[in-house]
Amino acid sequence: MDVHNVDLTISAVDPKQYPKTKWPEIALVGRSNVGKSSLTNTLINRRSFARTSSQPGKTQTLNFYNIEDQLYFVDVPGYGYAKVSRSEREKWGQMIETYLSSRDQLKGVITLVDGRHAPSDDDVQMHEWLKYYEIPTLVVATKMDKIAKGKWNKQESLIKKTLDLSGEDKLIMFSSLTKSGKDQVWDWIDNITK
Repeated sequence: MDVHNVDLTISAVDPKQYPKTKWPEIALVGRSNVGKSSLTNTLINRRSFARTSSQPGKTQTLNFYNIEDQLYFVDVPGYGYAKVSRSEREKWGQMIETYLSSRDQLKGVITLVDGRHAPSDDDVQMHEWLKYYEIPTLVVATKMDKIAKGKWNKQESLIKKTLDLSGEDKLIMFSSLTKSGKDQVWDWIDNITK
């Protein structure tokens, strides 16, 4: 998709605040600082529309980005960040689960993992949860520019094995620096939102 018009419609914490449109929605989930904002900015051809932060745990709401009055990207709070209180984490967990399990407009989830490492226990748990709810999921391994191209296959195997990905599960290696993987991510979004 050629993106020219993007707008942050609302930062929501409650279903009553979700947009009332019937546009398809794609949620982006992953650990804090895994690169959700960088992926979003790359997909929408902006430098810093979605705020990147050096401070993990910054996103505390569901941020609905209107893309060309055709679909929403929904930036979900990052998980696995220790400095947030337990009660705060539980509140986020509830908010995220409510959205992911009950939103009719949600067509798929892009789950981001740091391509430099094996997926964390939180990543595995999120992937299993999405599978349980039968939500179409694309796994995107971020920060691949930080790994020598010759080691990509090894990392890809590690991620597939850790997340127990099967033949029909999709994994895309991505770099916001080189834009590698951007077109494949858009292809998946286009197919899932038709």
